[in-house]
Amino acid sequence: MSPNTTQLSGRTALVTGSTGGLGAAIATALAADGAFVVVSGRNKVRGDAVVAEIRAGGGAAAFVAADLAAGQEEIRRVAATATEAAGGRLDILVNNAATLLMPTPTADISERELHDVFAVNVFAPFLLTGVIAPEMARAGGGAIVNIGSITGLHGAAGSAVYCANKAAVHSFTKSWADEYGPAGVRVNAVAPGPIATERQQEYAEHLEPVLARLPSRRMSTPAEVAAAVVFLAGDNAANIHGAILSVDGGWAAV
Repeated sequence: MSPNTTQLSGRTALVTGSTGGLGAAIATALAADGAFVVVSGRNKVRGDAVVAEIRAGGGAAAFVAADLAAGQEEIRRVAATATEAAGGRLDILVNNAATLLMPTPTADISERELHDVFAVNVFAPFLLTGVIAPEMARAGGGAIVNIGSITGLHGAAGSAVYCANKAAVHSFTKSWADEYGPAGVRVNAVAPGPIATERQQEYAEHLEPVLARLPSRRMSTPAEVAAAVVFLAGDNAANIHGAILSVDGGWAAV
């Protein structure tokens, strides 16, 4: 790794939900491309491990504890603490944190579960962007990449809540592109299909019929999804606004 020669050198990034899985892969990829990365999540031990891995590879990172389900004041604290850890400004925000609700009949989902899932998957990126995007604009610009999903493009029985969450993220992306783009803040999204994370590997056999229909015939790797995030965060995507970039093996196409 040579951070000083990469396109994100000198820039800073906050990646929510980056103590493991896809978020950790995104944080690592941004750092490999030269960004100083603020890793965030609820588990300090796991967060510190991601930071250590980034530093071992020659990158720069810090951990900021975050419970995005805790409401607006916590989100403001996270934004302020992350900005301070990044040296006073954030150039990139990746809204990755999400609570996954396993397929469940609509009638069996409680009001409490509904609130908890929406708190992390919908309210948190909305509130966090509302704090950080105006600061990016005042500082001269930046890039926001939201992590959507193939489920935000297609309905699925038993997944009404999660599909609605990700459809909201896609809608946010388009509205924020219009709202913040003129001020120099680009907003885009990546919409992954099944990803070969440790968690999704546990359900690999249930996904086999879906994967068999895809042009790629396989899950995406976390690194492949992370590469799309790095692209949208960087100058090679300088005139891309409001895009939903599918990294799904062709699911959205077929």
